[in-house]
Amino acid sequence: MIVVVCPGQGSQTPGFLEPWLAEPRFAERLRSISDAAGIDLVAHGTTSDADTIRDTAVAQPLIVAAGILTLEALLDGGRREKIGAIAGHSVGEITAAAGAGILNDADAMRFVRERGTAMAAAAALEPTGMSAVLGGDEAELLARLDELGLEPANYNGGGQIVVAGALDALAALAENPPAKTRVVPLQVAGAFHTRYMKPAVAHLSEVAASLTPADPTLPIWTNNDGTQVASGARFVELLVGQVSSPVRWDLCMESFLAAGVTGIIELAPAGALTGLAKRAMRGIPSVAIKTPDDLAAAFELIDQA
Repeated sequence: MIVVVCPGQGSQTPGFLEPWLAEPRFAERLRSISDAAGIDLVAHGTTSDADTIRDTAVAQPLIVAAGILTLEALLDGGRREKIGAIAGHSVGEITAAAGAGILNDADAMRFVRERGTAMAAAAALEPTGMSAVLGGDEAELLARLDELGLEPANYNGGGQIVVAGALDALAALAENPPAKTRVVPLQVAGAFHTRYMKPAVAHLSEVAASLTPADPTLPIWTNNDGTQVASGARFVELLVGQVSSPVRWDLCMESFLAAGVTGIIELAPAGALTGLAKRAMRGIPSVAIKTPDDLAAAFELIDQA
């Protein structure tokens, strides 16, 4: 079974869509997605600098648009029936929802635009951030986070947990980390997937009420607890709650293994999730689609399934 995975915020880099837009069919498609989002994603995917595309309100629509573009290229030629399932990490869950048919492309882009704007506004209310914690004992780390008023934001598997909260508390964690851990500050605008995002949840609940989700046509897992979700309405409900709750990517990968995954294909901007899979899902072949040149390896993996 081949699982398509959709990356989250932080995977984007300046100019990462340039190789795609060199092909007229991809350039035309991205322009239509940009129109749906009301954002110039062509510029942000090619000429915008790192600071610009780090902005949450820009980064999230850009990542989802790139995923939709990549997925359409991947499934070109009738390969959809060979894909066993789909899942996304954080904002990548919106890409997955579009890929599974829960949201049409226009609704997916409208939802992610509102998500990015609402999360950026919530992040601006207090100075917060995120850090990746590598290694160590999970129970010891969670106890230390509780002492500092920090929260686990992403359980990424493979010995990596991203934590979030007040900047002074993150600095205290870095100065006195739990045994055998390494703390790496992340270049993000706020404490995503924590209580600090509650204002964004309220707004997205209103946005979600205007959507008309369909039930998924591909099996899809949720970051909430790593289980499959058969109801489109329920998946959208979880998308809203996910903004202020931890991403359980570790449980998603456990579910992939339990379901008998034989290969993983990561959509653009790819690399982060295949990297986690190599540590937590050893022996499972993977392809990261970064440019159109990577499609041939993805096609080969699908055809071998």
